[in-house]
Amino acid sequence: MEKLTTWHEFLIEKLANREEAMSYLQVSLEEYLIDGDIPFFLKGIRNVVEAQGGISEVAKRAGMPPRVLSKFLFSEESLQLDIFSAILKAFEWQLSIEPLAAESDRSEFVSEQLKTSNEPLETKAEQVAESHPA
Repeated sequence: MEKLTTWHEFLIEKLANREEAMSYLQVSLEEYLIDGDIPFFLKGIRNVVEAQGGISEVAKRAGMPPRVLSKFLFSEESLQLDIFSAILKAFEWQLSIEPLAAESDRSEFVSEQLKTSNEPLETKAEQVAESHPA
């Protein structure tokens, strides 16, 4: 006889897969951005954390004490972006809920983004005009 599971057990089993967890968290984030429902969004994060090893494991991977992660996950106050970012980094994701680029690719991207210039920024219209002279 097949053992019946609860929806939560089924969900946690499904979210053990990193790709499934990433998609699930992406939907949770999109819903939060639409309706601002912090408890719903935090529930989504809690489900992913549980499926990906639990508070202790994820806190260790995120480089934070488990009590800090637990407080974040069970608080209904405004989101603390630094803690959320650390959680995502522990899963090797970024805020857009995509896998992080390889370390070398990422460091090149960051250094490009951090370069400053005294030249004014070109708009897309200026770039098109330059590439298609009249």
